[in-house]
This record gives sequence, structure tokens and C-alpha cells, in this order.
Amino acid sequence: MCKGKTLYLEYQQLIEQALEKALPIKSAQWMQNNIPGPLNEAMRYSLLAGGKRLRPIMLIAAYSLAKEQLEECLPFAVALEMIHTYSLVHDDLPAMDDDELRRGIPTNHMIFGEGIAILTGDALLNEAYEICAHSNHPQTLPFLRILSNCAGARGMIAGQTADLIHEGEAPSMDLVRYLQYNKTVRLFYAAIVGGLTLASAKVSLVEAGKLYATAYGTAFQIIDDLSDIFSDAETMGKNTQKDKNRQKPTWPAAFGVEQSFVDAKTYCDEAINIAEQFGERGILLAYLAQQLLVSIPKQGGVYYV
Repeated sequence: MCKGKTLYLEYQQLIEQALEKALPIKSAQWMQNNIPGPLNEAMRYSLLAGGKRLRPIMLIAAYSLAKEQLEECLPFAVALEMIHTYSLVHDDLPAMDDDELRRGIPTNHMIFGEGIAILTGDALLNEAYEICAHSNHPQTLPFLRILSNCAGARGMIAGQTADLIHEGEAPSMDLVRYLQYNKTVRLFYAAIVGGLTLASAKVSLVEAGKLYATAYGTAFQIIDDLSDIFSDAETMGKNTQKDKNRQKPTWPAAFGVEQSFVDAKTYCDEAINIAEQFGERGILLAYLAQQLLVSIPKQGGVYYV
């Protein structure tokens, strides 16, 4: 097993343990100053449903570029995953993407109803910031500035808004760049730049991290768009062909399928090259980008590029 994969699995286990600890099962349904039992169950359902844990793992990987005391950044990695999960719970709602599957299981609103699903997302978002606020890490406030900007109305939610409003239109290239940068790239940016900020990394390292996050996040969303066309629900863990059916403003819709395959590989290669410049400490980030490269879907049984 390569060192990159070994580190990935090690950090993934750390994240799973930290998530379980952050949101334990509640013994009382309506105890004062405690999460209500029904809400806690719905929060755990989505938060502990598995997944690759890419964003929190990236935060740890970025932190480790400059520091070795990984336990110091774990609460912030948990917070980031909570925000990512909240965004998925809300994305899946009938008023948004109207998805019935997520990670191969029914979406939150399919199990608990739309009302509880909305509250689940709200609760995870606020729980994330509460976890950060209780930390005495000296870089907590700078990290929160990054996270709130990337996840908020000027970041992820801005991208989601553009995605929702421009559904059914013929998308321009500029619109797709804007919405995909905000909707997807910004949380990877929060992971990498947030992790480096927590580690008080040098400016040069932070700037390189920004480039990596942008390249990786862009490739990630292009591949996700292509997978909706060429993959299947079993592979993806969610229903496919939805972007085309709903005329979503995707990269293939704006740039064409052929160029999308080329762009996906280009951005993956860029992320790999940047990670390799980090040397031995960048092995995990290089591995993640390499895994993204090999995840480019097949067309007609062969890789398109």
C-alpha cells in the first residue's frame, strides 16, 4: 500500500472517530440544553453516513505541511465536515436538487421528512461554528473568517444560488466558472487554506495551497458533472442524468463534453504538480489528486483522455 493511501486511511479513521465523539447518541429525548433526540438522530444519520471525508482530510493534510500536532486541528476538520454535510442535506431537498439517494442510502428528507431535514442542516451548520468557538487555538478567529466566507453568501451559497436561478437556461462559460468555483471549490479552499492558517504556515505555502485547492476543486466538479452523464447510480451513490434532465448549468453544458474531459485531466495534472512541489509532506495531497484523475469516467468503455 502506498504511503499516500496509508495516510488517507489513517486520517479518515481519525475523522470518523472525531465525528462520532462530536455528535454522540442522546439518551434523553428533550433534556434541557441538549440536542433533541429526534433531531440528533437525523443529524447523525447524515453526518455518519460515510463518504470519502475529503475536505476534513485535506484540512489535516494541509495542516501537516507546516505542523505535526494533528490533534490540534481535528475540531476544525469536524466543523468543516458538518458544514459540508449540512449543504448536502439541503441540496437534496425537493426545493433544491430533489434527490432521493445520497451515498447509496435514502436522503435525509426521505427518512425524516422535509421539516426535520431543514432543521438538520441548520443544526449542523450552527454546531460547526459552536465547535470552533469553544476552541482555544490561537488561529481560531482567522480560520472562522475563512470558513464563514467560503461557506456563506459570498461563497458556497452564492454558487448554489446561481445554480438554482439559472436552471433551464443555456449557461455561459463565465456563469459556470462562477457558480462552480463558489459552489464547490470554496469548501476545498477552506480546507486547504484553513488548515495552513491554523498551522501558521508561511505566505508562500498558503499561496501554493490556494492554487492546489482551486485546481483540485475545479477538477472535482467537472468530473462530477461528467459522472452524471456517463456513470450510474450504483457507482455514484446517487441518481444520475439529473443535470441534463433539469438543464443544470454544468461544465459540459457550457464547454462541451469533449473539452470537459480535457479540462478535467488538465486541472488534475495541475493539482498533482503543485502537491509534488510540497515534497514528502505533500504525499497525501498528491495521492488525492491522483485518485481524482483516475476517477474520470469512461465514455464508450474507454477513458476519453
